[in-house]
Amino acid sequence: MRAKLPDETGFIDREGVSIYYEIYGNGPETMLFVPPWCIVHSRVYKAQLPYFSERFRCITYDGRGNGKSDRPADVKSYSLDHYLADALAVMDATDAGKAIVVGLSFGGMVASVLAAHHPDRVKAAILVGTITSIGPAHFPYHKNFEAKREQFEGWDKFNREHWLADYPDFAEHFIRNIHSDPHSTKREEGIGFAADTTGPVLVKTVDARKMMPRFDVSEAMYRKVQCPLLMIHGDNDQIQPYARAQAVADVTGAELVTIAGGGHNPLGRIPAKTNTLIVDFLDRRLAIASPARRSNRTTRKAKRVLYLSSPIGLGHGRRDIAITRELRKLHPDLQVDWLAQDPVTRLLEANGERVHPLSARLASESMHIEMESGEHDLHCFRAIRSMDEVLIANFMAFQDAVDEGDYDLVIADEAWDIDHYWHEHPELKKAALAWFTDFVGYVPMPSGGEHEAFLTTDYNAEMIEHIERHPGVRDRSIFVGSPEDIVPLSFGKDLPDMRDWVPRHFDFAGYVIGEHPHTFGSRAELRQRLGYRPDERVCIVTVGGSAVGTHLIKRILQSYPIARARLPELRMIVVAGPRIDPASLGAPEGVEMRAFVPDLDRHLAACDLALVQGGLTTCMELTAAGTPFLYFPLQNHFEQNFHVAHRLDRYGAGTRMAFATSTPDMIAEAMVGALRAPAKFKSVEADGAVRAARMLADLV
Repeated sequence: MRAKLPDETGFIDREGVSIYYEIYGNGPETMLFVPPWCIVHSRVYKAQLPYFSERFRCITYDGRGNGKSDRPADVKSYSLDHYLADALAVMDATDAGKAIVVGLSFGGMVASVLAAHHPDRVKAAILVGTITSIGPAHFPYHKNFEAKREQFEGWDKFNREHWLADYPDFAEHFIRNIHSDPHSTKREEGIGFAADTTGPVLVKTVDARKMMPRFDVSEAMYRKVQCPLLMIHGDNDQIQPYARAQAVADVTGAELVTIAGGGHNPLGRIPAKTNTLIVDFLDRRLAIASPARRSNRTTRKAKRVLYLSSPIGLGHGRRDIAITRELRKLHPDLQVDWLAQDPVTRLLEANGERVHPLSARLASESMHIEMESGEHDLHCFRAIRSMDEVLIANFMAFQDAVDEGDYDLVIADEAWDIDHYWHEHPELKKAALAWFTDFVGYVPMPSGGEHEAFLTTDYNAEMIEHIERHPGVRDRSIFVGSPEDIVPLSFGKDLPDMRDWVPRHFDFAGYVIGEHPHTFGSRAELRQRLGYRPDERVCIVTVGGSAVGTHLIKRILQSYPIARARLPELRMIVVAGPRIDPASLGAPEGVEMRAFVPDLDRHLAACDLALVQGGLTTCMELTAAGTPFLYFPLQNHFEQNFHVAHRLDRYGAGTRMAFATSTPDMIAEAMVGALRAPAKFKSVEADGAVRAARMLADLV
């Protein structure tokens, strides 16, 4: 899912070649993002555009040869002259005026030419992994282009014949070498960008390099650059030697930031760091872009907390509110701002909590999850891998909130982006951090085979390295549960067992219930308050805060008439959630439909049976209430199928069913059986929120 869509799109026609552009935001200053070599297109800037368009009017375009722009047939159309002319034409067509120009790789070369030969159009330039025309020789693979070979291995693939015969093989090799940084396993999107052009087009771009431009590109050109210049370059760049960036910096006096161990595309691999570097540079050199800084703090006595609650499901929100209430008992003057998304914001507002204004900038993680899901199928690990654009956009909104807010403590309940980027760049941390989670470790699903096992192992290894290399980033790590709730699995090949590693790095709060059912009063009184009669058997169906459970609800609705025929006293209430239209479900006569129910936990405690997805918080609320329930883990959802199932087995709670093989008849039979068999669950601790609050108290 895209974190942000353009406000305006269009095409320009320059000498018969159509160039596609996009405009984001409407800030007073303009940023132009120049496309790299046409093996990729403008989506390569996806980690920058959502963030910078909150401050600037951002313009990006697809270079000729890829994306939605034309692929002209003649070689001369791919000369540097045309790429420069395209940039100027886009600037003219979009009224860019004098812009801040950002260029990655070949885009850095175009940005340099703009800055040197058209200084009236460039206010500042940022060159990342830039291609240059000066400095030490290129890597020797450029000599392979015309070579005749029987086989093509390694950089021998940088070859005309190979591009024409097997371009996808070269594209995979090239993208892999762009991402030469450790733990850079997510390359499939770049390979997808590369699939939007062809081998013959790339051949033309190389042939066109023989055509000298009509303007100077020698060292003298770089000496003409007078605007503020920031260069960001990895010292492990396998595409453009780091020494060439040093040569440009020496000539221009540019600020050169070296990314230790970094590859060719820091904008994509470490976007939190690069985005912050660019903001700081523009703030220092042009006095623009920066949010309000902590230097603007006012004298205050109240302690301030920024709380982030996972948007995937409402159970996190309920437990986080419970922790906050207990924390306020220890710090009565505590001020809490919540950075949260719908539907959690509805729950927070219903409980009188303050939602931070920057919450409006957050890209919807729930929508992304829904787009990645199938028929009761959500490959959770794959969905997280493909959510990078959403996560970096949301992290940058969070970072602005921290920079502006002067918070004493950040509490992050499974806010994975915060944990990842602050560990990756500890210098960005501006407040104490308390980290909550109820599971640790990715687990490969059998359907993913060896490749998924390799990927999950690499992700786990990176997480372990983060924690062990920077133990001070998390001021407190709190596992919502007990050591017995950790699955008895390994993090992967050559990595530690989860049950050995997790207790060394986490404190255990026990399970945290939003509000423990023992506070609701007697079950009979609760049923009466909620309008349930003693002579009816109430069944509640709920699937959480996203629309992923639509197919499950429809299957359960098919089972209702069958179960009702056997149990005439059965009353079914479906809580579709805030993201599913109840009218779209085609409920049979007799079924009551609800949307958002803020006190759902009380209804779950009062009902006779619940049918739910496999989410932990809802299942544990039912376990604590002693309510019989059937749960249907999403297919390919590693957390629900491993972490949650293990915990529920430990409590002896719930009846697990597979959606794929559960017919309406089978579901009806299981409903009747669960209603007739008394539940005998292990008790769930009632003091988890109190214990968690005590662990947080000394941090504020």
